[in-house]
Amino acid sequence: MQVRQLVSRPVLVAAAAGTGSVVGAAAGSVAAAAWFARRVVTPDELQPDDVTILRHDADTVTFAAGPDPLVPGRYGVWLEGGAGHARVGDIVGQDATSVTRRLLAVDRGTLADGPARWNQYYYWDRPSVSLGLPDEDVAIDSDVGPLPGWVVRPEPGRDGRPGDWAVLVHGRGARKEETLRAVPVLRAAGWTSLVAAYRNDRDSPGGPDGRYNLGLSEWSDVEAAMAYAVSQGARRILLLGWSMGGAIVLQTLDRSPLSDLVVGVVLDSAVLDWGVVLRHHGRLHQVPGPLVRMATDLMGSSRSRRLVGVHEPIDVARTDWVGRADELRHPMLVIHSDGDDFVPIGPAVALAGRRPDLVRFDRWQTARHCREWNYDSERWERSLREFVESR
Repeated sequence: MQVRQLVSRPVLVAAAAGTGSVVGAAAGSVAAAAWFARRVVTPDELQPDDVTILRHDADTVTFAAGPDPLVPGRYGVWLEGGAGHARVGDIVGQDATSVTRRLLAVDRGTLADGPARWNQYYYWDRPSVSLGLPDEDVAIDSDVGPLPGWVVRPEPGRDGRPGDWAVLVHGRGARKEETLRAVPVLRAAGWTSLVAAYRNDRDSPGGPDGRYNLGLSEWSDVEAAMAYAVSQGARRILLLGWSMGGAIVLQTLDRSPLSDLVVGVVLDSAVLDWGVVLRHHGRLHQVPGPLVRMATDLMGSSRSRRLVGVHEPIDVARTDWVGRADELRHPMLVIHSDGDDFVPIGPAVALAGRRPDLVRFDRWQTARHCREWNYDSERWERSLREFVESR
């Protein structure tokens, strides 16, 4: 998931201020709640620069201190508004105002001092470019139009069980590249990987309203990807979801008859309850709890859906998989970190406690949202490999 704040307190305060009257205050609160809800479901059109390169040489890059450059691990950096890309590794020095990291590669473009954009995916292009693995372009037929995807076949001589396919689903505002970290492990284990897109991605058709539906409509695009895999001979399917991609996967399991083919589920930093996420961001930005509850009500009401801008109501309660834990029936690997400041770890802990018969819980401490692989790729890949081999 592309990590950006969901709300802006100054805008909400201005909207909620209304007039001095009770009616005006109520109208202002509704306006603020509607704005909050719209912000949650509206795709981010722009991905602004968010880090600053202070200096660089042949071996290192020094950034202005900030939340992203300060966390250990391997990351990418978009340069020149996305035209260029570099990769950085270990922290080799820091002080109160700067962080120096090892320069691993300049993949394209020119590394220069100035603004840049952090790339938590690390990988920057399709599998054949980023991973050096043979890939194929595919188009998935969905009800909103053709969705682009990449297929990566198993290693030669490592076909595993014929018909083993994995469908990989990225998070809110993210790109398909977010999921590439899993492809080498799956390929070595004999699984065909289908890196899937869904509606409202930058390279995909929009939905009827051009809004995210928090998994409640996007699931049908994942079902379409599964149907494509079946048409190509898939008989067993793994589903992997990152952040909102996890919420989409869970809705797919609940609603699609093809879920009978699913033999395992991997959820990385997944949204297991959108209500918890919305309340978390409300507290984070000092948005009053009643305003967050009103926003949730507006999203779920057929009468107010036009205020939010959605084609169909979004029932946030249907995304609460802690409350719905008894309905789950597929083995799961759940990866989540205490350091996740975007999707709180609480629901993952609760789900693991409620369904120890299904959930293998890999709990991390320091890694930020969807960045466990970045922080310790060997541990992350080992966890995935052991789960996949048990299927």
